[in-house]
Amino acid sequence: MIAAQAKLVYQLNKYYTERCQARKAAIAKTIREVCKVVSDVLKEVEVQEPRFISSLSEIDARYEGLEVISPTEFEVVLYLNQMGVFNFVDDGSLPGCAVLKLSDGRKRSMSLWVEFITASGYLSARKIRSRFQTLVAQAVDKCSYRDVVKMIADTSEVKLRIRERYVVQITPAFKCTGIWPRSAAQWPMPHIPWPGPNRVAEVKAEGFNLLSKECYSQECYSLTGKQSSAESDAWVLQFGEAENRLLMGGCRNKCLSVLKTLRDRHLELPGQPLNNYHMKTLLLYECEKHPRETDWDEACLGDRLNGILLQLISCLQCRRCPHYFLPNLDLFQGKPHSALESAAKQTWRLAREILTNPKSLDKL
Repeated sequence: MIAAQAKLVYQLNKYYTERCQARKAAIAKTIREVCKVVSDVLKEVEVQEPRFISSLSEIDARYEGLEVISPTEFEVVLYLNQMGVFNFVDDGSLPGCAVLKLSDGRKRSMSLWVEFITASGYLSARKIRSRFQTLVAQAVDKCSYRDVVKMIADTSEVKLRIRERYVVQITPAFKCTGIWPRSAAQWPMPHIPWPGPNRVAEVKAEGFNLLSKECYSQECYSLTGKQSSAESDAWVLQFGEAENRLLMGGCRNKCLSVLKTLRDRHLELPGQPLNNYHMKTLLLYECEKHPRETDWDEACLGDRLNGILLQLISCLQCRRCPHYFLPNLDLFQGKPHSALESAAKQTWRLAREILTNPKSLDKL
């Protein structure tokens, strides 16, 4: 048994060195290329409208505010200033979303974003995004990369296609620190020892982001064309920094790297049932199941990977994958059942292959 485990870990480390590192290097090269273009577009936006200041910056060879969705798809978060005159209201009526309401006694004119405040005093995510979309469209025509960048039409999101190969979504957002959403109040679960009180305090201090993008539930509504104004004014909760902090230490990030590489190579399926965020979410749940740091030693990499792949199959079969911090939010919502079914079969083939024949990783 120990020999089989060691063999799997050896093959996984080889896979990490050969496949995952190559994937990382290729993505890093793409990111540099993409960020040159995006920075140029955002510089033009800032000239037209100084309230939209680019917050895309390179720190230690990493771009702050850039999320890799897949090797050809990225999201850049543009942090806005001055959320101060608004109250954060998160009553759970829209899973995964919250609203920003003008604080009592505050005048609209005190806000930097006065013309985006609705009659009932909410700062509308949709209105801000709509204005930003217009500015980006103008900037794309003026910027020095105009031959290689196009705006993607037919969406309320701000999306650019670069060199016909890459898609970048630019999302206006507010950073919220020092508060924690009520809809995530159940975290951490009292009976689960991971991640421990000190790390919990760090994560909560890190806070979360409010993104101006379509609410999770709208992905289903958009088919029927129905969408309430509450939804279009609401902001989407995002916990990227908090999640990254939780995944520090042990072989957690190596495990995530292997999962992402396997997904890119074998689970990029019609209907797009799986993205890398599903992998990150299941890794966080695996951390809860295995709370001891020794469970994340290099020697345990194979066991942890198998555990996550089996959990993924279970989620795909039940057609439900709860968000780690917001369990009422299902990350499979709106995904075609047939796509989830074929992903379950393909994941099962992959898991069986890796478990019964670790050498197969040479070909995967």
